[in-house]
Amino acid sequence: MNILVSDPLGEEGIAILRNGNHVDVKTGMKPAELIGVIGDYDALVVRSQTQVNADVIRAGKKLQVIGRAGVGVDNIDVAEATKQGIIVVNAPTGNTISAAEHAIALMMALARNIPQANASLKGGAWKRSEFTGVEVRNKTLGVIGMGNVGSEVARRARGLDMKVIAYDPYVSADYARNMQIESVSLERIYKESDFITLHIPLTDSTKGLIGAKEIGMMKPNVRIINAARGGLIDEEALVQAIKEKRVAGAAIDVFVTEPTTKSILFEENNIIVTPHLGASTAEAQTLVAKDVAEQIVSVLKGEPARYAVNAPFISSEAFSVLGPFIKAAAVTGRLVRQLSEGQKSSLRIKYQGELADIDTNILKATVIGSLLEGVSEERVNVVNANLVAARRGLSIVEEKESTCENYSGLITVTASDKQGATTAAATVLRGEPHIVRVGDYWVDIVPTGSYFLFSDHEDRPGMIGAVGKITGDANINISSMILGRLKARGQALMVLALDEPLSEKHRQQVLALPGVQTAKIVKL
Repeated sequence: MNILVSDPLGEEGIAILRNGNHVDVKTGMKPAELIGVIGDYDALVVRSQTQVNADVIRAGKKLQVIGRAGVGVDNIDVAEATKQGIIVVNAPTGNTISAAEHAIALMMALARNIPQANASLKGGAWKRSEFTGVEVRNKTLGVIGMGNVGSEVARRARGLDMKVIAYDPYVSADYARNMQIESVSLERIYKESDFITLHIPLTDSTKGLIGAKEIGMMKPNVRIINAARGGLIDEEALVQAIKEKRVAGAAIDVFVTEPTTKSILFEENNIIVTPHLGASTAEAQTLVAKDVAEQIVSVLKGEPARYAVNAPFISSEAFSVLGPFIKAAAVTGRLVRQLSEGQKSSLRIKYQGELADIDTNILKATVIGSLLEGVSEERVNVVNANLVAARRGLSIVEEKESTCENYSGLITVTASDKQGATTAAATVLRGEPHIVRVGDYWVDIVPTGSYFLFSDHEDRPGMIGAVGKITGDANINISSMILGRLKARGQALMVLALDEPLSEKHRQQVLALPGVQTAKIVKL
């Protein structure tokens, strides 16, 4: 696979990507340059500098995955990626501690005027009284956003003897209580906090979250920290409030436009600024590089990613069950596609046994993708499976049943068309997928990547020999044979594993045998 790294990435991550893949590191490209080359790559790795907009994504005809070595993905058009069936992954935990520590460092620097005092003393002045600060002990810290970083900031603030209140509509009150934090409204955050720290993504609803109105609710000695995303705070309103001494100070690590060396924030001495250093520690760079690289390699292998932004999360417990069944789902969908002939109108997927109690979205997406393989130019995966199926008018019904005779888990796929229904089922035995049912016949087929002849016929003496003679005349070796039948001398299904595909001429000879109803060549 070809992988493009368009922003600086730790060598540990690049080494993982290069294991079996071709990797190009091209940083600092302009948008037109990126659009010009992206069509050659299966994966793209970025940090915050590269803007992966809709034009870039549409130009990436081969792209399977976009990896963001960091938390935020606001520089990636996730909606367009989803539409194109491209998985977007990030590394939400690798820089958690670094970002949390930086927010705490900014708060302490803000409380004690450290950057200003440093600059003054190095400038030749000894002015202790001008830089009198405040203690953080017994002060109230308002945390907006209790995700990975916000939770770590809150935990450290508690260690500094601060009272912590937090706003996050998606965090339970029990979770907050367990952390000795009070869950409150945004209005209470604004009115009661001595320090306010932001740890939320930039979205349409959070853009300008803190503006003139919100600042008007705050204490005049409030200090504001933003190490999350530029644009969460109205910069002009903040500067005006500091000039009018309605805000004591601010510490800003992120900006609306990055990189930047000009901002109205730089003009105020009571505003501390750093150039987006939240994740800039040696440890964090190593962790996020390795994290995103490992996920990209997984996606390129057809496996799920741990932190897919536009795909359902799969826990490690669920994946231990689902992982082996992904290949089983793929071969089942592929078999049904090759055995059926008409225009599919509906698809029924049944999960039994251990599959019944877990989220099977990835199996459904795998079945749909395998079913449309070779007949659709669209890339189908867990990201856009429902969208593709709906666009094609394919009705999908899923069933779950906790009981399963003979197997720990079973996935059964039935595709219906005007000619009728085609059914196949698969399980996992000794870590390998096994086709165990075709139509009404119970069989045991191990998909080996080779060709198979599937033949429905009357069960009568000499049939196997007759088919064997045709393959022998064609100089094609039979590596194995499986026979399923409903009753003696009734209907039967013969499956021959062939070293090479049977030609159309010889397939027609099989069809011409008395009692043979179908003869289809399938590659599994």
